Amino acid sequence: MKRLNGMDAMLLYSETPNLPTHTLKVAVIHADDYRARFGEPFTFDVFRRTIAARLHLLEPLRYKLVDIPYRFHHPMWLQDCPVDLDYHLHRVRVPEPGGRRELDEVIGAIASTPLDRTRPLWEFHFAEGMADDRFALIGKVHHTLADGVASANLLARLMDLADAPDEPGHYEPCDEPSKRELLRAAWRDHVQNAVELPSVLRDTVRGVTRLGRRPRDRRDRSDMARMFRAPPTFLNHVVSPGRTFATASLALTDVKETAKAVGVTFNDIVLATAAGGLRELLLRYDGRADRPLLASVPVSTDRSPDRITGNEISGLAVSLPVHVDDPLERVRLTAVATANAKEIHDLLGPRLQGQMMEYLPPPLSPALFRWQSRRAAHNRVMNVAISTVPGPREHGHVGGARVTEIYSVGVLSAGSAFNMTVWSYVDQVDISVLSDDATFRDVHEATDAMMHSLDEIRRAAGLPTLRTPDTAMAPAPAAR
Repeated sequence: MKRLNGMDAMLLYSETPNLPTHTLKVAVIHADDYRARFGEPFTFDVFRRTIAARLHLLEPLRYKLVDIPYRFHHPMWLQDCPVDLDYHLHRVRVPEPGGRRELDEVIGAIASTPLDRTRPLWEFHFAEGMADDRFALIGKVHHTLADGVASANLLARLMDLADAPDEPGHYEPCDEPSKRELLRAAWRDHVQNAVELPSVLRDTVRGVTRLGRRPRDRRDRSDMARMFRAPPTFLNHVVSPGRTFATASLALTDVKETAKAVGVTFNDIVLATAAGGLRELLLRYDGRADRPLLASVPVSTDRSPDRITGNEISGLAVSLPVHVDDPLERVRLTAVATANAKEIHDLLGPRLQGQMMEYLPPPLSPALFRWQSRRAAHNRVMNVAISTVPGPREHGHVGGARVTEIYSVGVLSAGSAFNMTVWSYVDQVDISVLSDDATFRDVHEATDAMMHSLDEIRRAAGLPTLRTPDTAMAPAPAAR
């Protein structure tokens, strides 16, 4: 047994009927050479055997949630539980012609349903019927189990990038602890939290004091969005329960080349691309893009390659200069805004957010999050969520079949119906956008806008147009 940390618990408490907090991990498999190598087609049975043989490496998939009586503390994980693969593994058919658009629609439908908390919090859907001998593995994993870094490490183990032998899956039934044992453990952990509280309060006071001593010219900038002042946009409303999903792929060399040409980091160019794409969408839907937006950008506080579970994250609040027409000036302002957000984050303390989450009250938090999710038509903290995750640098395989693309996306928040995750994998950059079914006429408008934005930056920098990676599915432009 182990206790959920504060950030894990927050992601559990914040789940509501219209805001499920599972994440999506999608691996596209190109099985063109699988039959030649193994003398059989790549099938659901092959995938099932692979999961069964590697389950010993995928420890979080054997966790089961245990609530504490009277909600006296954060829930705990019961570890090494048996897994019913008949329940957790599903087959789904992608409609003809089986391309990117059809797969994205299937993923959106899968994202729209919550996970059953009485079972280990994950599902895998094996997508058949795709064109060009492709398959997709669509993983739905509760965010409480793993953040972006832990998920990347977990996916590497599934894709046989971890150096460990396959083993048959067999686990003894795990008996839940008694009510007395759960309450005794909760008392013990509360005492530990009480002991640590003075230190957390000191860290908070120090961080706020350091932040208050920043020079005024770095605090009050008219060209940047102010903290807790996110403006209203078409992306910000009461989020509906349905989900829509869109993907696109870029060549990693193109993104790196662009960043180098304009003198910023990889993350800066991703955020600048998002700013340009969001500007296009705001002009189309709102008829205006005259105020900078606020993006919530997760930051890992533990990048250990061995960590495969838990949420060790905090977040940056980055101003996105969507109000600026000049693409190179947008890049410059984005880099300045990112540096400003990092400075604020470091002054407050990178781990302070996680430390404070430890003291969320379990009896009250779920009800407060439910109330917020039903009423939040405007999120003052953030307009959008944008993540960048460095994935594996070599091709992985599932059951011997090569994984050619990886897509990942997090969750939607109250009053914010836009989450974009950029996952680098080998020589590609794979983009995913998650929204609800009440925001876009076609969610692929969002991925189109991101491609247009990066192309605009490249043209302004004197670079050639973007290339579509040969190994990726064909693009899926928005319907006109």
